[in-house]
Amino acid sequence: MELLHHGVDQSVIALWLGHESVETTQIYIHADMRLKEKALSQVTKPEAHSRRYRPDDELLAFLESL
Repeated sequence: MELLHHGVDQSVIALWLGHESVETTQIYIHADMRLKEKALSQVTKPEAHSRRYRPDDELLAFLESL
């Protein structure tokens, strides 16, 4: 986790540990609270409320004709 915290790429960590693939390394890498807090600090709340997309009748008619 310390290597990950210091910016070492997961594929490099996998090579150092002798793992066959990066997916194997994923088993051992779990995000802790520091990583979660860092990620959340970089996210901004959207200004607009998201709404579900509602296609109009013309689009629905086109899709049904396919």
